[in-house]
Amino acid sequence: MGDPKEAGAEGPPAGAAARGGLSLLSQGEPEEPSAQGSALFLGGNEVKSRAVVKYSSAPPRTAFARLEEKTDLKLPPANWLRESAKLGPAGTTILGNSKKSKPFSSFGMAYDFIDSVGNDVDVVSDSENIKKLLKIPYSKSHVSMAVHRIGRTLLLDELDIQELFMRSSQTGDWTWLKEFYQRLIDQKWQRKKKSKEHWYQKAILSKFLYYSINGDGAAQPVPSTAEQQESSSSDQTNDSQGASWPAPFEMPSSVSEDPSASSQGLKNDFVRNILWTFEDIHMLVGSNMPIFGGGRYPAVSLRLRDNNKPINVLTGIDYWLDNLICNVPELVMCFHVNGIVQKYEMIKTEEIPNLENSNFSTKVIKDIAQNILSFLKSNCTKEGHTYWLFKASGSDIVKLYDLTTLCEETEDKYQNPFTMPVAILLYKVACNMMMKKNQNKKHYGTIRTLLLNCLKLLDKSRHPQIIASANYMLSELFQLDEPKKEENSESPLNENSDESYSEEEEEMPDSDENGSYSTSSDPSDDSKAVAIIKSVGELSVPEKYKSIHQIRPSCAFPVCHDTEERCRLVLSYVLEGLKSVDSSIKKESDLPAADPSTPIPLKYEDESTRGDPEGPEKQMALFLDKMGSLQKGNYSSQSGMIPGSWQHKMKLQLILKSSKAYYVLSDAAMSLQKYGRALRYIKLALQSHDTYCCLCTNMLSEVLLFLSQYLTLCGDIQLMLAQNANNRAAHLEEFHYQTKEDQEILHSLHRESSCQGFAWATDLSTDLESQLSVSCKCYEAANEILQFSDLKSQNPEHYVQVLKRMGNIRNEIGVFYMNQAAALQSERVVSKSVSAAEQQLWKKSFSCFEKGIHNFESIEDATNAALLLCNTGRLMRICAQAHCGAGDEFKREFSPEEGLYYNKAIDYYLKALRSLGTRDIHPAVWDSVNWELSTTYFTMATLQQDYAPLSRKAQEQIEKEVSEAMMKSLKYCDVDSVSARQPLCQYRAATIHHRLASMYHSCLRNQVGDEHLRKQHRVLADLHYTKATKLFQLLKDAPCELLRVQLERVAFAEFQMTSQNSNVGKLKTLSGALDIMVRTEHAFQLIQKELVEEFGQPKSGDAAPAADASPSLNREEVMKLLSIFESRLSFLLLQSIKLLSSTKKKTSNNIEEDAVLKTNKHIYSQLLRATANKTATLLERINVIVHLLGQLATAGSAASSSAIQ
Repeated sequence: MGDPKEAGAEGPPAGAAARGGLSLLSQGEPEEPSAQGSALFLGGNEVKSRAVVKYSSAPPRTAFARLEEKTDLKLPPANWLRESAKLGPAGTTILGNSKKSKPFSSFGMAYDFIDSVGNDVDVVSDSENIKKLLKIPYSKSHVSMAVHRIGRTLLLDELDIQELFMRSSQTGDWTWLKEFYQRLIDQKWQRKKKSKEHWYQKAILSKFLYYSINGDGAAQPVPSTAEQQESSSSDQTNDSQGASWPAPFEMPSSVSEDPSASSQGLKNDFVRNILWTFEDIHMLVGSNMPIFGGGRYPAVSLRLRDNNKPINVLTGIDYWLDNLICNVPELVMCFHVNGIVQKYEMIKTEEIPNLENSNFSTKVIKDIAQNILSFLKSNCTKEGHTYWLFKASGSDIVKLYDLTTLCEETEDKYQNPFTMPVAILLYKVACNMMMKKNQNKKHYGTIRTLLLNCLKLLDKSRHPQIIASANYMLSELFQLDEPKKEENSESPLNENSDESYSEEEEEMPDSDENGSYSTSSDPSDDSKAVAIIKSVGELSVPEKYKSIHQIRPSCAFPVCHDTEERCRLVLSYVLEGLKSVDSSIKKESDLPAADPSTPIPLKYEDESTRGDPEGPEKQMALFLDKMGSLQKGNYSSQSGMIPGSWQHKMKLQLILKSSKAYYVLSDAAMSLQKYGRALRYIKLALQSHDTYCCLCTNMLSEVLLFLSQYLTLCGDIQLMLAQNANNRAAHLEEFHYQTKEDQEILHSLHRESSCQGFAWATDLSTDLESQLSVSCKCYEAANEILQFSDLKSQNPEHYVQVLKRMGNIRNEIGVFYMNQAAALQSERVVSKSVSAAEQQLWKKSFSCFEKGIHNFESIEDATNAALLLCNTGRLMRICAQAHCGAGDEFKREFSPEEGLYYNKAIDYYLKALRSLGTRDIHPAVWDSVNWELSTTYFTMATLQQDYAPLSRKAQEQIEKEVSEAMMKSLKYCDVDSVSARQPLCQYRAATIHHRLASMYHSCLRNQVGDEHLRKQHRVLADLHYTKATKLFQLLKDAPCELLRVQLERVAFAEFQMTSQNSNVGKLKTLSGALDIMVRTEHAFQLIQKELVEEFGQPKSGDAAPAADASPSLNREEVMKLLSIFESRLSFLLLQSIKLLSSTKKKTSNNIEEDAVLKTNKHIYSQLLRATANKTATLLERINVIVHLLGQLATAGSAASSSAIQ
């Protein structure tokens, strides 16, 4: 008999085309009104039953033909066992409801409806098995079923012991189960042959159904005895084929090599697949029951009954359940006597439980169903294990055995033929869950458990593809690129406790059971059974068995709080996958020779079809060649993998995953400042990627982006190693350390490639320059990759980061060369001229800065561009300083080269300010550039002033240039903004005013002639002295500078006095000079305070020399300035006394002048006595001066209004 679904069993259930033309019924189609479901009220007890047809291969329903009375069913109809248009492509088996189910029938359904398995459905099984279970309390016949658990779902299949042991006798398989069965259950097992009556009843039913669908009543002659025997024997053959048991691991290659394909023994052979909800139990049921149209209802089931045999309870339950499962509202029974049709009777489905001699309670059936499901759920707890539910014929005891555990006690644990289908189903369910994009992380624990259990069942040597694929999926569960929120993600992962479970919890009872097995000595002992129902009567007691064991107990997907832990888990799965792939690759000698009739494909078409000879692929090939990745342009695998094979595809995916994991490990090590470790991991990532490049001819843009990211990180690591040279030994040790896992992964990579493609990027050099150079080369390579195809525009953030890093590393290298040039300059003593080495370093430094500025400007990073412009300005200043050493120190002049480079420096600083635009962009950088610009102007002006180029320029021109430069320096020196640099700015501004005042003072002394110009210089000198004094007074750490400015002001006053003729004018100027002297008291007080603190410090012992070191220079300056101050004060007092005395002789009425004269004489005498004392200490001398200035200030306060206007 034909297989009704042979044409399309392997396809998905979602479309008719996939079913080889078989129709898929939606809920609205007339084939199955059950699609709407129903709740039937039977005998006052409500039993909820709803059936939804998920798939049907039955042709459009036809009305059954009512046979005439006296029709002889022993005669075959004309259409018997022949295909008919009415039957459709499903063939003749649509009517063979007695056809025996195959041992893996539930797996076939599970494969087709993978979405339902593990979550929504409680049971997947043949309807015959469901009926057999629900009839256990009523029946004396034996029950033998295999039970498997996948997630929440139990798969039930008939385990035909007779068929199994008959096979065992022929092949030697299952001998362990046969011995176990004979020892514990049935010591005198014998093959039971089916009676002639069985075959007679089967034949007469088949003929009746063909008559019913044919309807023409045409009878054929009864076949001879020989023909009948032949017919029955062929029936028997088909029957035994239908229940054929595959030998362990004799699955067709389609299963072992391609997990997505179904094997011959795992087809969904049912005419209908129905989602049946019975009370709260959800079942996916396969049914072959023939359904006809006609009668009061659109669907009826047709039964043939012997009129001499009344319907019993078992038959009633059978009919009732069949109708419920298929949602058929009516039953039509045809009664016969010895094959002669007598009459028909119509019975409603809800009336079946109340038939005479067939009374049964639907409530009890419901309790039985719930109890059996609870019993199985409570005890079939281990995913991947094969359980055996067994009840001996005539026995009331039901036992449940764990065949997997029993099988593992034998020599070959793969003797269980269910192992492979279970593993495949676990794999398929996991695949299905992985592919659902809307799944969230709470399902990851479920997927992981499914895959781990799948791997436990498979033999590594026999199923490398599934093992490799499962390991890859396990690695995919751990998101490597997710943000670091492990602690936060713990709660959503664990919130759904029934989604996953702890393997450790399951292993505990396993070991206990093993212990109890080993101690059992009594052959009749039931300790081998996992669980026992002591009496089938218990099943009828409501809620006798409760599912206390959760299908998925407590745990969830393991939470990796540590990035390294997560990556290590991923790499362990990747390694297992790689081992599996490598073990399956044949040696070159085993590879098939080339077929002479098949042309060898050549790759010359790509150029012409692409049209663009410089396409991304060619660019990438050239780039990899430049990086040293491709050996002689060879893409092929060294291990002999065939491109396009599953090994090739899987290894590519695993290698890519390993490279990602190593990249994340490297990034994590980088953040922990473990730079040696980070370099080791990024080396492994690049080696993985290099192998990928060697194997993959068509590079995806995503993979190119990964390479760019790897090289960027490598550049970061090399830069950090360059900047942390002091810890080089520790970094070196970390770099050379390698785990066994890493070595094995590298070994697998070396099977395909030399892995030397990016070796230059991961060398741990001890030379700073080479480290910086490698870092720069990494960034350049990363940037070059982004230029391919459209990566730059697709990943703008990464592109910006790469360019920022390129700008930064070029700045670092520029600074490195600049510092080297400065060091050479400082070491240059004998040769005054600039060396060629210095000039070469300038050029290198300038080139780096220029490229860096271009990088930052291309991404509109004004701040960093300004910083690099600032560094270029600094380089120009170093160049200027290098040219200042030429010539004799005494005859030195400010050279044109110095001026040129200082002006270039100024240009770069001004560009930096223009780049920033306003201070608001980045105040700190803005202030820094302003300060550098001010410093450059100040330095240039100072050098021009101190080393005036009189041989080239006139004095007036030099003074003008100095003045302009000083004023520009003042312009960029911000004295008002409160910041850490404010005191420096104030000191700089005070120094500029002081220098300008000194210059104008000098001009005034040396100038003869133009009175207007002299007056202008006098005013400017006075103005700048005043400003310098004010600024120095704001500073607490510049008393000497303040003192010097005040002394110069006194000298300026003295110079003015020399040009005065009248005593009144001179006296006025003298009073002003003395007033300046009085104002120096603040400076002396600061010096006094500093000296007091200095004298107080030596008490602390050893700290004295260090504390004394800095003021010692200051003390000499103070001594010098103090001596000048004493002499000038003495001179001013003496001149004041002389002038006041001479005016007193002429006019004797001025009382104020008399008081001033008297005070001045007194102070003068004290000063003379103090200066005469050569033994006085510096502090004592300053104390005297402070005292005298105080007296002078008090005395002069009365006369100040008249003396100074």
